[in-house]
Amino acid sequence: MSHLLLIDDDPNTLASLSRAFRLAGHDPAVADNAARAIELLASRKFDVILSDVVMPGKDGIELLAQIRDLGITTPVIMISGQATVDMAVRATRLGALDFLEKPLSTDKLLLSVDNALKLSRLEAENRELRQIIGRNEIVWTSDAMRRVMQQVERVAAGESRVCILGETGTGKELIARAVHEKSARRKGPFVTLNCAAVPQELIESELFGHEKGSFTGAASRHAGKFEQAHGGTLFLDEIGDMPPVMQAKLLRVLEEGEIERVGGERPMRVNVRLVVAIHRDLEEQVRCGSFRQDLYHRVFVFPIQLPALRERIEDIPPLVKHFTTRICAQNGWKPKDFTSGAIAALERYSWPGNVRELRNCVERLLLLADSEVDEEIVRVALPRLRDAAHPGGSLASRVDAFERSTILEEMRRCRNNMSEVARALGLERSHLYKKCAQIGIDLQSLRKTE
Repeated sequence: MSHLLLIDDDPNTLASLSRAFRLAGHDPAVADNAARAIELLASRKFDVILSDVVMPGKDGIELLAQIRDLGITTPVIMISGQATVDMAVRATRLGALDFLEKPLSTDKLLLSVDNALKLSRLEAENRELRQIIGRNEIVWTSDAMRRVMQQVERVAAGESRVCILGETGTGKELIARAVHEKSARRKGPFVTLNCAAVPQELIESELFGHEKGSFTGAASRHAGKFEQAHGGTLFLDEIGDMPPVMQAKLLRVLEEGEIERVGGERPMRVNVRLVVAIHRDLEEQVRCGSFRQDLYHRVFVFPIQLPALRERIEDIPPLVKHFTTRICAQNGWKPKDFTSGAIAALERYSWPGNVRELRNCVERLLLLADSEVDEEIVRVALPRLRDAAHPGGSLASRVDAFERSTILEEMRRCRNNMSEVARALGLERSHLYKKCAQIGIDLQSLRKTE
């Protein structure tokens, strides 16, 4: 049902138009003058506005100008029994979608409203598509990301399974989508599932679907992710968190190319390209037995390692510009510039949350800044950066403090997996243990607090 606002000083016209629109399935509201119309527009959202031109007080042309000055973009159809060419030109220049002469033909009026509604839907879809394109845009200038994009171009041309590796927030789903969009499957669906976000008892249904009545709560048939992705690409994020039982079932699907819904009686063929991602060390998970080795060999065909943001700091300025443009457009804010000092301060930060953290930080900075974003505002937004900028004590104590904070941060990121910590810091594991003892990190007490 579409919501219409009818504006006319003649009560008979309002009554007849309201009746015609209700019969056509619309929901009309009425106003007999410009002031009342503005009140209604301030309190409700309408899909189309129809306004008479000649009215006592403020006429329809002046009302149209006020509507546009208020930033209201709702389509407006002007109606007049005393139309002139000059009047129509003025209304069109102010953004009127159509100009109809009285006496009104009901069919013509309904057709004009339908066209206005179709145009609004098309514009909304275009805005949504522009936002999706902006969300999926990969911004980079660094050599590290150039190598990644070269790998994407190379692997997208075939059907090889891809395993995307990288810390949380590095953009693994963006890369997976890029592989899909550059492949021959680009016209097919791109379906995603975060294995860490689905309860163990539901993941089989999410992947393979279920039949009606197959379990409590299964009120209807459900198509799983594999079925939804038929002819396209399925992206399984955090595959390392998949339960062992499901790993075995996934392996069978990859080997046979068939799925079976929960409660189903026969298998069905699926044609899906699989792309997976993980932020942990998958080889380490295989060694410790939490991930099947046979499944590892199935999914780890073409690995793409994404660099952390701290390894591609030259990408920070274009990313900041990109996020600023998007965030301001989405919120209707006036764009703000970042000073060179602000950019330099952002480049000094370690970004444990990577690009996702940078995006959230940019939004926080835009909210904090009155005009431009300077270095001082960055220090307010990033307390850890502020604290690191003014360490106290001797050079040795400052170095120890830096090493301690770096190791603790890496331990937090790697969930105290010392093999992963040593690998990330480029140290031998034995050297890492010695360094922790030297700078006062009590590994035993940390493990007790886990």
